[in-house]
Amino acid sequence: MAEASSIVHHSENLGGGYDRGIAVARRIVHRLLTRVTSGTIDLVERGQSHRYGSGPSVRVTVLDPRAYVAVLRGGSAGFGRSFVAGWWECDDVTTLVRILIRSLERPLAPLDRWARWIAPVRDRLPERRRRERPTDREFIRAHYDLGNDFYQLMLDDTMMYSCAYFSDPGMSLADASRAKLDRLARKLRVAPDDHVAEIGTGWGGLAVHFAENYGCRVTSVTISDAQFEVARRRVAERGLDDRVTILNLDYRDLGGTYDKVVSVEMVEAIGWRQLPTYFSTLNRLVAPEGLVAVQAITIDDESYERAKWTDDFIKDLVFPGGFLPSLSTLVTTSSRASSLRVLDVDDIGRHYPETLSRWRENLRAHRDQVDALGYPEHFHRLWDLYLGYCEGAFLERHISDVQILFAGPKYRNELGATRGGLAVS
Repeated sequence: MAEASSIVHHSENLGGGYDRGIAVARRIVHRLLTRVTSGTIDLVERGQSHRYGSGPSVRVTVLDPRAYVAVLRGGSAGFGRSFVAGWWECDDVTTLVRILIRSLERPLAPLDRWARWIAPVRDRLPERRRRERPTDREFIRAHYDLGNDFYQLMLDDTMMYSCAYFSDPGMSLADASRAKLDRLARKLRVAPDDHVAEIGTGWGGLAVHFAENYGCRVTSVTISDAQFEVARRRVAERGLDDRVTILNLDYRDLGGTYDKVVSVEMVEAIGWRQLPTYFSTLNRLVAPEGLVAVQAITIDDESYERAKWTDDFIKDLVFPGGFLPSLSTLVTTSSRASSLRVLDVDDIGRHYPETLSRWRENLRAHRDQVDALGYPEHFHRLWDLYLGYCEGAFLERHISDVQILFAGPKYRNELGATRGGLAVS
C-alpha cells in the first residue's frame, strides 16, 4: 500500500517545469510511432486521432500530455508510472505491449549487443543498493505482503502465484495449478519416503499438495511474514503438521540433506548477483543421488544483459530488486556453481498468458471486494497494467517460463526402472 501511494506522489512531481518541453516530447513520440510495425496504434488526444502502423489496432487516449515526457524520460518505468497516474488510457494493454515489443526489436538490438559486449566489465561495478538479508526481506514484503486477502481474490483455491498448466483449455485455473504441481512431482519422482525441501513457500500450495497427494515430507522456507502465517495455518487445517514444516527462514540458512528440492518462481526475487549462491545452496541441500526442479520466468538470451541493469516498469513498481534470468544463464551458472547436471528442460511459457488472463479476470470480477479492502484507484490501474503487460510479453515470447530438472552427481536413471511405484524412464 505504501508503494502504491508513492506512485501518485512521484507522478505529480513529474509535471513540474514541463510546459515548455511537452510540445517537443509530443513531436518526438509521434515521430517514433511512425516506426510502429505489426500492428496499429490509434493515438487520440483532445479529440484528434493519429493512426500509426497497420494490422491489429489499439486505441491509446492521452489524458494528460505530461505522459509524453514521462515515457521519453523514464522509458518502461515512465510508461508504467504515467498509466498508473491516469495520464493515458488504452483499450487493450496486452495488444499494445505486443505491438511495442515487435516495434522495438530492431532499435534495441544494438543496445543488446553492446550490453553483452561490456558485461564482463560492468558486472564488476558495485551495486547501487547492496543486497543484504534485511534488504531481501524488504523487497519480498513490498510485493508478497501487500495483503493475503487481496491475493486470495486474485488467485485460485491452491493459492499458487505461478504459471499454471492448461492441459485442457477449458479447465479451471485451480485444476491447471494442480496440473502444474503434478507435473513437477512426476519430474521429481516424488515418493512417500522422500523428504522434499521447497525454496519459496508462497502460501503453501505446493507443500500441501505434495504431502496430501504423494505422501512425502516437505520442509519449506519463506521470508514473507504474511505468507508464512497463511501457509502454516493451511498445513494445520489439513492435518499435515506431521509431514509439512514451514519455516520463516532465508533459504541460505536451511540445513539438512533432502531427497528432492523444488523451487517455483522464486529465483527471480534474489537478484542476478546471487545466482551462484542460489545454485550452490541447492547443490548443498540435495542428496548426491537426488533431484532438483527449478521453475523460473526467463527473458530471451539476447536481452538478458541489458535487462538486468535496467530499472523497468516491473522492477520500479511491482517487484523491487527482482530480475529475470535467461535460460542459458541458469544452465551456465548451475554448472559453474554446483555439481548439478541438467536432465530436462520444459518450456511451459505458452501457458502463462492464460494464467495471467485468469488472474486479471478475477481482480476485475472482485473489484468491489478489493475496494472494500482499502486499495485505491491507482492500485487497480497498476495491477491491471502489470498483468496485461506480462501477458503481452509472454505472447511475444520475449519472456517465458521453464521447468528445469537437475540431478545430483550420483543420480542414476536405469531405463525402465521404477521407484516408489513411478516409472522413471
